[in-house]
Amino acid sequence: MAIVKVIPAKKKIRHSAEAPEKPKLKVAAYCRVSTDSDEQATSYEAQVEHYTTYIRSNPDWECAGIYADDGISGTNTKKREEFNRMIQDCMDGKIEMVITKSISRFARNTLDCLQYIRQLKDRGIPVYFEKENINTMDAKGEVLLTIMASLAQQESQSLSQNVKIGLQYRYQSGKVKLNYNQFLGYTKGEDGNLVVVPEEAEVVRRIFREYLSGESLWDICHSLMHDGIRTGAGRTKWVPSTVRRILSNEKYIGDALLQKTYTVDFLTKKRVKNRGIVPQYYVEGSQEAIVSKEVFRRTQEEIFRRANMRAGKSQRRRTYSSKYALSGMVLCSRCGEIYRRIIWTQPSGKKAVWRCVTRVEHGPEACDSPTIHEEVLHQAVTKAINETLGDKSHVLETVKENLRQVMDESLSEQEHELETKIDTLQNMLAARVAKKEAYDDLAGELTDLMEKKQSILSEQAEMRGKRGRMEEMIQFLNAQTETIPAYDDALTRRLIETVYVNTDTNFRVLFKSGTEVTVEVG
Repeated sequence: MAIVKVIPAKKKIRHSAEAPEKPKLKVAAYCRVSTDSDEQATSYEAQVEHYTTYIRSNPDWECAGIYADDGISGTNTKKREEFNRMIQDCMDGKIEMVITKSISRFARNTLDCLQYIRQLKDRGIPVYFEKENINTMDAKGEVLLTIMASLAQQESQSLSQNVKIGLQYRYQSGKVKLNYNQFLGYTKGEDGNLVVVPEEAEVVRRIFREYLSGESLWDICHSLMHDGIRTGAGRTKWVPSTVRRILSNEKYIGDALLQKTYTVDFLTKKRVKNRGIVPQYYVEGSQEAIVSKEVFRRTQEEIFRRANMRAGKSQRRRTYSSKYALSGMVLCSRCGEIYRRIIWTQPSGKKAVWRCVTRVEHGPEACDSPTIHEEVLHQAVTKAINETLGDKSHVLETVKENLRQVMDESLSEQEHELETKIDTLQNMLAARVAKKEAYDDLAGELTDLMEKKQSILSEQAEMRGKRGRMEEMIQFLNAQTETIPAYDDALTRRLIETVYVNTDTNFRVLFKSGTEVTVEVG
């Protein structure tokens, strides 16, 4: 039979008449308010004061700090600096207990909430929620916590949905909202609508003007920085993406496309580009225009042209270069590839020539096109312009006849009919959305009509582009009374579409107006 022996507990030996002082519990408090309004700021200060007094009033507690985030959302913890600092201090042993007002102040995301609670429990650190009277170290603590945190998450989801509904109503009423502090050209007026800032509007016009004159995005950036002009956000550094956004923003013609992006997750607040997943709203005449619709249309055409420059039988994409006016404009009559500017180093010095890309990359066996000295190419362009001036009356007659042919009033009538149908469907759709009724059938029909309208608008834009180029040629011919003495980059960008190299002395020059001239030089 086993023998059990009892080992008595050792008696504590007192070295003094007084019992040793029990170490105080290191307690910290976490506070948060969700907005930065004056009312909430008062709540924020009150919370800090409350917990400072609350902790110090308990003789067994020692204040380990008050951690407070002001004006930060509780749906996730990524941007809550004080919260994250508190958790780290807990992990470092600086905090032994955390007090907070409620679960919704701590976190509205169930996953985040439980993750941190369990992380702290593993270290033996309880979290006490005053409002719910929950201590996470109690047996029922985590069960109650899961329920309460889920309710808090539903509350946040409901709030997010309410915000979405509010935005939809604002979109449907055509109200435009943007970040005025970072938007170049406009500011917020007394009535809440967009108001043009004259000096900033001139910068916007300059950007469009320089782009249409052939400058690259980088060229425009360097030009603006050289002149000490700041971005809409007040930065001294310009980058191509900023310029590109300005050139593509419809607000500068007085219109506004609403709901370009949408939130896919109310917890992460991640926004993505709206590619037809949720409705969009296009508001015409929402504010005063800074650039004309014609300038904006030409700009979009130029953006597309530069992004889709292709040449040769392979139709390989080419990178746009603004360094030289003739870049991407000179084509080989044999293979259709572009001519590239190359510097030859000779005993007499460096010389600029233009050579077919096919020949440069694959040799004369692939294309036996001639190499053209730059001065010869310049002479050809200058001669072509001067020949049109010398035959001014005939060229003017030809251009005016071409101008009459591109005018098609039937397209405007079709557009008007479609616009009437679209307006009717828009009103029906808005009524169904307001009543939360299904609208898939109307949406499909409306999409078809809008695609037809877009096709007509594209045709009209193409015709307006042709008319614009022809009118510019007419204006030039009427204003120019003398021949051009020398080659000019700006004039080349303005008038010339393409230069085909037939031989080392023969060139076919196509003008943007649709006319063409074959010249012999050398």
